[in-house]
This record gives sequence, structure tokens and C-alpha cells, in this order.
Amino acid sequence: MQHRQASRRIGPFALTRTLAWLRLCAIAGQSVAVLVCALWMQLAIPLLPLLTGIGALAVFAVFAAWRLGQPWPVREWETIAHVAVDTLVLGYLLYFTGGATNPFVTLLLVPIALTAAALSVPAVLAVAALAGVAYLVLLYRHVPLPMPMHGGGFPLHVAGMGVNFVITALLLGFFINRLARALRVQQLEVQRVRERALRDEGILAIATQAAGAAHELNTPLSTMRTLLPELRREHARDAVLEEDLALLQEQVDRCRAILREMVAFGQAQLSQEAEQMPLQAFVHGCLERFQLLRPEAELTLDLPEAAARLELRVPAGLRHALINLLNNAADASASRDSDAVELRIRCDGGWLELAVRDQGPGFETEGNVALGRSGKQGGLGLGLALAEATAERLNGELTAANTPHGAQVRLRLPLAAIAAA
Repeated sequence: MQHRQASRRIGPFALTRTLAWLRLCAIAGQSVAVLVCALWMQLAIPLLPLLTGIGALAVFAVFAAWRLGQPWPVREWETIAHVAVDTLVLGYLLYFTGGATNPFVTLLLVPIALTAAALSVPAVLAVAALAGVAYLVLLYRHVPLPMPMHGGGFPLHVAGMGVNFVITALLLGFFINRLARALRVQQLEVQRVRERALRDEGILAIATQAAGAAHELNTPLSTMRTLLPELRREHARDAVLEEDLALLQEQVDRCRAILREMVAFGQAQLSQEAEQMPLQAFVHGCLERFQLLRPEAELTLDLPEAAARLELRVPAGLRHALINLLNNAADASASRDSDAVELRIRCDGGWLELAVRDQGPGFETEGNVALGRSGKQGGLGLGLALAEATAERLNGELTAANTPHGAQVRLRLPLAAIAAA
């Protein structure tokens, strides 16, 4: 979806949309010019054919506005067709008002300039050829522009050139600036996509290594799980050693459980089947896992009753993202000799917000900061990156900011992506 939106910001769609606005300006300006020349300046111009041409352009403007609202993409040839219609209507109006002698004939150059800013070289050549043919036809075949009854025609021509210069400067300056701004936005998006791809490539490499390590760890864990009961039976009379061996067996069982969770997580990713449960059950499951990892942490949960009953389709990775944020917060609080971690959950405006606060030193800069610059020592730097990747995959966002007592990281997800039907 983001790629489709980016492609619409520059290229055929952007130019067609620009032409639609330019066409409205042309209809208004042409109508005013024709009426002023016919009614105020009393020039003997063919009023009915001119208004007919302007009316035809207005009908095409309505069709173009409808076309821009349709979901299918705008092709380059279609944009050239829109330019051709505008050029032909302008040539038709110029034919009845002096042809190439009309000072407004240079408006034929505006579509060429706009096309050069948004389309390919063959398209620019096609539009330039069309404008050149129209100019040559108007040079030899046109209805002469009648001279005013009082005064010569040269002052009128000079005035028309001045008005034409102002109109051309405004049109080119405004609309080409819009196209250039759209191009800059697209370049920024391309840069963000490239950075995201590099980050995802690094995450994939780490995941591949983790899968290999999990496969290799399964064998020594199975061996330890087999030997530990025998050692406990042999040293049943040694109470101290028995206690240590029991603890060691619990840790081995815990490691095996973690490996099974990794396998189940990978299978869930492949099957794309989301687990369905209430928000309260999901949160408490994450907190139980977090308390096993960090039993010393003093966790405060703020979960309103209305939000707790929300039924979720828990996507793969969301549980690990929340646990990573809580673990980072615990590390940040521990750096200031504190065990306090706060989890605040809100449902508002079609969004689920999970805010994790710590009592640590905060981020390096004030206000909203770049993720990954928490100043945490000894970490791998993956927690925030994994959480951010999960947020982007679900069309959400991950933001970080400093608070008076530490830092806060907010994970915002659209309910449309995670709420059960």
C-alpha cells in the first residue's frame, strides 16, 4: 500500500492531477478573457465557437476528475492523452483568435515543461511534437484577430504579451514546484524503504543464526536432561548438591521450553495464522514471561476494564515485541538502581497503544528521538529494532520520548489489523 501511494506522488498520476487543477484555471481564465474581449472591449470575435470550446474542455475536466478517483493506475499514455486534449482545445481557441499572432500562443509550451518534469523522454518528445504541429497549423491557418475600434492593434498585442508572461510565470512556478516537491517526497520514501530493507536483512541474518543455534543446542540440552536425574539419584544424600542439581534441571527445562517456543513462533509465521484471545489474557501472558526473565522487576500495569475485554488476533511477533520493550525498560531502570517498570494500555480512536515507561537516564536527546539511541550498555541493540519491524509490518508505529523520570516507548497498532472480527 505504501509503495502504491509513493508511486502516485510523482509520474503519470501526479502530472494528471496537476493537469486537472491547471485545466480548471484555464477554463476560468479563458472564460473571463473571452467575455472581456467580446463584451467590454467590443472585439468582433466568434463568441459561440469559443464558448463551445471552453464548454467541451469543462466536460472533459469533469471526466478527468472522475478518472482520478478510480482505483486503477494512471498510465503514461493516458496522461499524454490528457495533454493532447488540452493542447487541441487551446489550439481550437487560438484558431478563432489570431492563431500564432495571438500572444497567448506560448501557452503551448506549458504542457511540454510539465511533461518534462514528470514523464519519460519519449513522452516529452510526443507532447513537444504535438505542440509543434499545433503551432505550425496556427501559423498558416487561423481567423485573424479583429483590431479594436479605437487605437492600434500593437498596444493591445503588447498588453496581451504582458498578461501572457505573468500567467506563464505563475503556472510554471507553481505547478513545477508541486511536481518537484512530490519528487523530493518520493526520494525520501525510497531512502526510508532502503534503510528498512537493510535493517530487515540484518534481522533475517540474526534469525537464521538463531535457528541454527537452536538446532545445535537441542542435542546438548537433551543430553543434560538425561544425565541430571541420574546425578540426582546418585547424590540424593547430599542436600546442597541435590538443590543445585534441581535448579540446574529447572534451567535446562526452561531452555527446552524456549526452544519449543521458537519453533512454534516460526511455524506461526509460516502459516500466517494469528492466535485469538482477549487483550487481558495476552497482556498477562506477556507479563508472566517477563517476570520469569526479570523476577526483580517491579511492574505496574494500567489496563482499563473496557480495553481488557477487547478480543485480539495476536499476530506473530507482537508478544516478543512487548517483552523486548519491557526488558529494555527494566535494563534502563536498573542503570539508576531502580526496578520500576510501567505498562500503560489504551484503546482510542481505532488504535491500541502500549506505552512502556522506565526510570532510567532516558534517551540522548530531548523529545521524540531516534529509536535505538537509548544509551543502554551491554545490549545487542535488537529490542527496539525488532519491535519497530513488528509495528511497521502491522501498519503501526513505534515512537520514543523522554519523560521527567526516564523514557517512554509507545507501540501504536491499528485495531483493524489486530482486532478480531
